Amino acid sequence: MPDSPAMPYDPSAYPPVAVTVDLVLMTVTAGELTVLLQRREEAPFPGRFALPGGFVGPHEQLEEAARRVLTDKARLPEAWLEQLYTFGDPNRDPRMRVVSVAYFALMPAARLGSAVAAREDLVLKPVADLTEPLAFDHTAIVTLARDRLRGKLTYSPIALALLPDLFTLRDLQEVHEAILGTSLNKPAFRRRMLDTGWVEGSGEREAQTAFRPAELYRRSSLSDESA
Repeated sequence: MPDSPAMPYDPSAYPPVAVTVDLVLMTVTAGELTVLLQRREEAPFPGRFALPGGFVGPHEQLEEAARRVLTDKARLPEAWLEQLYTFGDPNRDPRMRVVSVAYFALMPAARLGSAVAAREDLVLKPVADLTEPLAFDHTAIVTLARDRLRGKLTYSPIALALLPDLFTLRDLQEVHEAILGTSLNKPAFRRRMLDTGWVEGSGEREAQTAFRPAELYRRSSLSDESA
């Protein structure tokens, strides 16, 4: 029996679908895990906070679009971005069917603070205190990013991205506690961090402290291999 002839492609048979990218840019501020948000000016959800994001151009790669949004909306020239998840609920955007690819990054507070200072529509909000629902499904995206981050703490040195080049083990513990939302046992935490080999002593100590200066650490070459 001869094969059935292929049906001609009919664009009208398929509803329009758009692709966007959304950026989950997180840091630790005043002991809390915070996320960069932008207040929307246009419909849908005018006046509501949302993740910085935008539509992907017809000839644009996904990561190209993410880096364009990073520069244009977050005012950040560069960052290491990790693809988080793809969100495709048919009802996530009231305008049309929109699939969003979310990207995730951790940054020191000073970098995101400079982005907030450069634009009036950007804010840093504590992840644990998002009392207003975000636009679209962005609350769910932030929640997934936080949960993914918590999971990665157990097997990767990801928290080091939030620290300066030199830091104390106390600084590292405070970052972990902010992400996890709980206190950690100090001796057990320090022992585990040193056992991982992700950090190494710098031979330097804190300056201008009222207490006995703590040793300063830096990330080791092993942490780069484990990232």
